[in-house]
Amino acid sequence: MKGVLNMQSKDKIQEVLTRSVSRVMVRKSLTEKLRSGKRLRVKLGVDPTASNLHLGHSVVLRKLRQFQDLGHTAIFLVGDFTARIGDPSDKLSARKPLSEQEIADNMRMFKKQAGKVLDLDKTEVRYNSEWHKNMDFAELFEVMSRFTVNQMIERDMFKERLKKGKPLWVHELMYPILQGYDSVALQADVELGGTDQTFNMLAARTIQPYYRQPPQDILTVNLIEGTDGKDKMSMSLGNGINITDTPKEMFGKVMSIPDKLIIKYFTLLTDVPVYEIKNLEQGLKDGTNPRNVKFRLAEELVTMYHGKVNAIAAGKEFNKVFKDKKAPDKMPQLIIGADSMQLTEIIVKADLTGSKSEARRLVEQGGVYLDNKQIKDWNKKVTIKSDSVLKVGKRKFVKLVK
Repeated sequence: MKGVLNMQSKDKIQEVLTRSVSRVMVRKSLTEKLRSGKRLRVKLGVDPTASNLHLGHSVVLRKLRQFQDLGHTAIFLVGDFTARIGDPSDKLSARKPLSEQEIADNMRMFKKQAGKVLDLDKTEVRYNSEWHKNMDFAELFEVMSRFTVNQMIERDMFKERLKKGKPLWVHELMYPILQGYDSVALQADVELGGTDQTFNMLAARTIQPYYRQPPQDILTVNLIEGTDGKDKMSMSLGNGINITDTPKEMFGKVMSIPDKLIIKYFTLLTDVPVYEIKNLEQGLKDGTNPRNVKFRLAEELVTMYHGKVNAIAAGKEFNKVFKDKKAPDKMPQLIIGADSMQLTEIIVKADLTGSKSEARRLVEQGGVYLDNKQIKDWNKKVTIKSDSVLKVGKRKFVKLVK
């Protein structure tokens, strides 16, 4: 029968409802739906506010893929209309508006990157401008009447802004309402998102009954910290690992995460079985070198996005540079065009830092090497030899050419 799936095993349902999951609303309802064999419409919305998706995004994308693999309809909603407002979740100031061209460019990148996790041939890719750009004021006012200003300003980040005397713009109050209406337009049975999206997703449960739709169930996934081990992964904070990073970049970034995140990364970002992750966790408690476990993690993640061959090559390159203290086989070249040049000028010219003051700070901190020799004099004029190698920090290399 069309729209009906084979009964799913309890183990598969349990994994969908628990692994990487923070909360399910309403668990009993969603469990019954999954057991019923009904083909569910499962929605994930992403605003194209940047050009890249990172591994933090992959947590919820992978959850959508789990539903997809069980035979449910995966809906990847690109918020090309709502991106013009900007999701205020966890923001203490309004987002900078994006131009239509920026949104269009980001959308193309998003779809391509999402395809590294989802089966796009079986994914319903939609854009919320399809309905929002044609919504009339009468319907919009009717939807808005389901909510009060009191409800909206109860949001933590809005209360924080008001407390600090920062502006709270009227259009930002509209964001959860528009996201809620997205679920009406798509007739969503389930919506997925990070824990920071809970308020927005609950808005749909208020609006859907007005349109004689059953309120969607909500599944929130755990957020993951970036490479700094402190803040939520975000490219704007410089702590992200992009899905589009090269194998070498991805491997190196994974190896740089704090040891405390190893098990969380295994759990949220890989397909390694739970029992195996528990064995790895116990091994770490018993004294296994965290570097070895992290190396396995890096191999797993690079294999997922770039293939096994590239993962092995990236691992060898990493060991060569960081374990054997040798320069990588491939690195960018900088033509100096002179016999000598001031060190900070070379560093900036090679795009290894953004300014001479930053280059000076790195030199003073002992993070700059020329041909494996540490240089501590930031004002030094460096004599250029054929194929000299400049190293800045742990992972930045450039070959200097006269």
